[in-house]
This record gives sequence, structure tokens and C-alpha cells, in this order.
Amino acid sequence: MNDNTKVVVALLAGLAAGAALGILFAPEKGTEIRDKLSESLANLGDSLKETAANEIDKLVGLKDKVVDNIKTKVKGAEAEYQDDLEHA
Repeated sequence: MNDNTKVVVALLAGLAAGAALGILFAPEKGTEIRDKLSESLANLGDSLKETAANEIDKLVGLKDKVVDNIKTKVKGAEAEYQDDLEHA
């Protein structure tokens, strides 16, 4: 994970913790508090899943670029080797 992703995850975790504490100390019925807490945690889970999916997509793209780069270099080396064999 890069630094920006770490900051976003930390921010989301902090927001969830703050929301949970705010709900727990609010003067409401227990069922209402549990419902709000459940909703907040579900939203946090969705945000984390989305962030993870985005990071996975970035990694897949990076992997594809690296593989393509390696294939290009191998093909170039093979062509150079073939040229050397033909001229030897």
C-alpha cells in the first residue's frame, strides 16, 4: 500500500471509531444505538472493500506492465542472439 492509501484507511478507521464512540455516549435507546453502529460499521466495511479493490486493480495493472516489459526485453535479446548466430 502506498502512503495515500494508508492515510485513507487510517482516516476511515478514525471516523468509524469516532462515530462508534459518539453513538455509544448518545442518550438514545439501545436498539437505536445498535442500529446506527451497525450501519456505520457496514459503511466502513464497504469503504474498505472499495479501497482494497482499487489497490488490487492498480497492482494488476503494474504486474501487466512489468510482464510486458520483460517479454519485450526477452524478445529483443532473442532477436539479438539470432542475429549473432547468423553472422557468426
